[in-house]
Amino acid sequence: MAKNQEIACFSPGLAGIPVTESAISSVDGSIGHLEYRGIDIEQLAEQSSFEETSFLLIYGYLPSVNDLADFNCGLRKHRRIKFRVRDIMKCFPESAHPMDSLQATVAVMGMFYPLPHALNGELSEENIRMVCHNLVAKLPTLVAAHARMRKGDDPIPPRDDLSHAANFLYMLTGNEPTLLMERIMDVAMIVHAEHTLNASTFSTIVTASTLADPYTCISAAIGSLSGPLHGGANEDVLHMLDDIGHVDRAESYLHEKLANKAKIAGLGHRVYKIKDPRATLLQQLYVELTKEMGEDPTYEIASRIEALSQSTLGAKGICPNVDFYSGIVYRKLGIPTDLFTPIFAVARVSGWLAHWREQLGVSRIFRPMQIYTGKKGESYQSIDKRYTD
Repeated sequence: MAKNQEIACFSPGLAGIPVTESAISSVDGSIGHLEYRGIDIEQLAEQSSFEETSFLLIYGYLPSVNDLADFNCGLRKHRRIKFRVRDIMKCFPESAHPMDSLQATVAVMGMFYPLPHALNGELSEENIRMVCHNLVAKLPTLVAAHARMRKGDDPIPPRDDLSHAANFLYMLTGNEPTLLMERIMDVAMIVHAEHTLNASTFSTIVTASTLADPYTCISAAIGSLSGPLHGGANEDVLHMLDDIGHVDRAESYLHEKLANKAKIAGLGHRVYKIKDPRATLLQQLYVELTKEMGEDPTYEIASRIEALSQSTLGAKGICPNVDFYSGIVYRKLGIPTDLFTPIFAVARVSGWLAHWREQLGVSRIFRPMQIYTGKKGESYQSIDKRYTD
């Protein structure tokens, strides 16, 4: 290929370049529409559960009553982590970020639940089921255990009588959540469970294409999610809202940011050109939560920023994304800010596993091209001739 042709094909960050086929989820950013396996996210948020949505993503169809009961039973059976994993976590420094802890412990899990070394894309359905149960069930336990252990507290064992969402909140706080808190956590997990080929999902399928074990694949995804350009944006939103401090300062803050052409946390998305449907759902969740837990001035500031930005940024397709309201919801539930991105992973692991499973049938390693911009035809010089005064 000629150099000019190479440059013409170059798209930084692979923007707009299809690299795989998938039947898992689809997004239409022009109208703000998201579907999992062809089902609208609003329908799943209103009528499904995280457990059922996970089954849909991983296996490709809505489960029967018996299918869902078996899947739920498997998840509850696999919530506990081995004491040796807890011992490893005890060695982490107290200052370790929860994402670093999660990435490390997921990688460690691969040694405790080994699969055939030469996978060849031929794992049995039993192997796949065990992997999915292990990772979906154990990630909440790992996050909650580290959150308590870093403060010197013992982890709270999971309870088999609670749903996935309720058990996670219980392990974090030691208190059984109300039905409303449980439902809000459940929906928050549903809307974060999958979103086509973002950076962490791409990391999953690239790693899976080498036939690496699934724990390595998910650990790679968590590593990608830990970067500030992918995960952590909801933390930035809360920091921004706290810095603004009062709704009366929202307008001047926005004008200052616009004047300096600075980014505003939680506004804008690579795909959506109107408001992210997940942001709308999370905003509705927050309003429901205030009926039980009272108002929060942070939300008033956020909604004011959104309203003020509609005529300027909104006209350019820069609108609230999923992170704009998720942090407000999580903080209302009493969750520490640095756990927001790990919670993203707790939910997204179902989508990552769906892509891992899909990739098993492809059997083609990713090997993209590059455009070389360095020197050519250089001669080697011995070390005594390289530098002269």
